[in-house]
Amino acid sequence: MLSLPRTLSATAVAVTVVAGTAFVAPTAHAASASNYAALGDSYSAGVGAGNYLPDSGACKRSANSYPALWNNSHPGGFAFVACSGAKTADVRVGQLSVLNSATTLVTISIGGNDAGFVDTVKSCVLGSDNDCSVAVDKAKTYATTKLPADLDATYAQIHNRAPNARLIVLGYPRLFELGGCFLGMSTYKRTILNQAADTLAEITRGRAGAANADYADVRDRFAGHGVCGSNPWINNIKLPIDESYHPNGAGQSQGYLPALQATVGATVGVRP
Repeated sequence: MLSLPRTLSATAVAVTVVAGTAFVAPTAHAASASNYAALGDSYSAGVGAGNYLPDSGACKRSANSYPALWNNSHPGGFAFVACSGAKTADVRVGQLSVLNSATTLVTISIGGNDAGFVDTVKSCVLGSDNDCSVAVDKAKTYATTKLPADLDATYAQIHNRAPNARLIVLGYPRLFELGGCFLGMSTYKRTILNQAADTLAEITRGRAGAANADYADVRDRFAGHGVCGSNPWINNIKLPIDESYHPNGAGQSQGYLPALQATVGATVGVRP
């Protein structure tokens, strides 16, 4: 089992990880229609990257997130409603009001919470190899059997609300490198969690393609920069606990942002 720092007990992790990632409806400072809308969960909000926008509350939208960084170099109307803990249903119910026929670009990362990302990682941090394996298998089963319909419904509603927008779906990185690691989980746990990330990536890629959306795969960009790497772009366990296993500032600026830029394929300063 992972050895936890003295200041972070196993009980604290078990309770706080879940509580810290509960979905909170976005505060809609960006509730009006705009050209670029950034939807999704904590990976799009920028949880883990710091410098949170004061009016974003528990959604923890970061000025260091890839949507904010993109908007800095592509100024124009910007609706930033991604929120920590969001699931596909939360996007459909609480985030789509910012879209309309004037929206030209929509980005989203979603699906990890539907598949039980938080509970899976918690089981692997606190439990045995077998506990981790059971949790990973459960998450993969959801990802392959139920998540496709969740994603299809979400992408369809985005297209309906923003018929003139280009939809770019950004995936999730593998979380771990497999070498030795201080405070790291066993190699076996890290391996199967990475395999679960691959399953989620391929399901998401397939459904994005079926919805005529572009898919930005970030796994190669994050390769060598996971937890336990020499230059990690993903946080290990840290305080505040909800920032654990999320991209840091480098992960947003050097991992996600270039993936978005490459997918858009637009010259800096020109809005798609």
